[in-house]
Amino acid sequence: MEPRNFDGEADRPRSAGAKQTGRVLVVGPYLRARAGSADAQSESHVQRDAEARLDEAAGLARAIDLVIADAIIAPISQIRPATYIGKGKVEEIAALAKSLDVELVVMDCALAPIQQRNLEKELHAKVLDRTGLILEIFGRRAKTKEGALQVELAHLNYQRSRLVRSWTHLERQRGGFGFMGGPGETQIEADRRLIQERITKLESELKKVQATRRLHRAGRQRVPYRVVALVGYTNAGKSTLFNRLTRADVQAADMLFATLDPTLRALNLPHGGKAMLSDTVGFISNLPTQLVAAFRATLEEVLEADVILHVRDISHEDAEAQQSDVDAVLRQLGINPDDSGRIIEVWNKIDRYDAEQREELLNIAARRPEDHPAMLVSAVSGEGIDALLAAIEERLAAKRTTLDLSIDAADGAGISWLHRNSEVLAKELHDGRFDMTVRVDKTKRDIVVNRFDAVPRLSA
Repeated sequence: MEPRNFDGEADRPRSAGAKQTGRVLVVGPYLRARAGSADAQSESHVQRDAEARLDEAAGLARAIDLVIADAIIAPISQIRPATYIGKGKVEEIAALAKSLDVELVVMDCALAPIQQRNLEKELHAKVLDRTGLILEIFGRRAKTKEGALQVELAHLNYQRSRLVRSWTHLERQRGGFGFMGGPGETQIEADRRLIQERITKLESELKKVQATRRLHRAGRQRVPYRVVALVGYTNAGKSTLFNRLTRADVQAADMLFATLDPTLRALNLPHGGKAMLSDTVGFISNLPTQLVAAFRATLEEVLEADVILHVRDISHEDAEAQQSDVDAVLRQLGINPDDSGRIIEVWNKIDRYDAEQREELLNIAARRPEDHPAMLVSAVSGEGIDALLAAIEERLAAKRTTLDLSIDAADGAGISWLHRNSEVLAKELHDGRFDMTVRVDKTKRDIVVNRFDAVPRLSA
């Protein structure tokens, strides 16, 4: 779908096709950037190309099988409290929606309930904002019980402030006490109470899920497996990279939010160690705050991860803006995106470049600060994967202590404990004793030192 700039008149002709019901009009009401003034939108969006943003919005609509009748950019100078866009733009969009016979208008912005309601009246079509659209996608994609609970909770919180839209055919309250109120307000309040009761129940169920996750995490922490988490903009290739690293078969598709539910698999490291790799939901610009809050239980895997791989689609025209959006979500979660000791930046999809372009990318990566390297990979072809695994192992090792010790070969219980609670790097039998080199987490270091008279390896 080629986007059009709808600034009074279309600057590109639209082919006249037969009217078709069930189609959608996607509108990008983007603020014009004004030099020397603070834009009402985020800094990353000032830098983001308007057509790329509109294309992403159309991709979100296609992700739930909506048919795009047209996609237009409607630049605005300021946000109107009543309808978000100006009266003239509303009339132009209403005329276009009528000519296209669309049933739904998707506004690529966050609408207040009153703005959404007023636009539906003026456009004579159902209106869905960016938040509602993303919630619809998540509602369809959630497969696990946890994912379904999180999406329903976010959706109910979103709908709670929009209840009046469902009851516009009923009488509104005109004042007075209790029984003097109109029936519409009574129905709204009853619905609001039912929603609140459901929200309370969902929050209780999610607390149980979080408790279960904590138990699983505690179990993993009792063994020498560390956690590596994948984060990145949606459709950056996280699931394809996950499959490449773990030889798993997680769904990977050229589609926004193809993966929603979190997945954990064992990751084999170059020198025989193991880690747990976690694939998480993709981030996106203007990710609804309801979803960030609701998916916090899922994202706890990221919060607890020893190493975070920030996967970027380096071939995307808006790669820099996407990085800024992911960094913003990480900050929301309390993670410093500049923590080079924990975060590895992965430039994915280098297979889309020719040899000359790849050489240029390598030169750009080489000029980066030593403590902020970029790993160039292709999750599709496997190029750069070995170097990435080595970098992951190096980061994990930096967080652990390497110890040398000698243990009686007859001490089966002690040897078994070391295998369960440390990463055994070397083990040789000499005169009835095992000389071992192990790598342990800082929480286990003192135990190993005191119990086995282990000494730190100076070269580690």
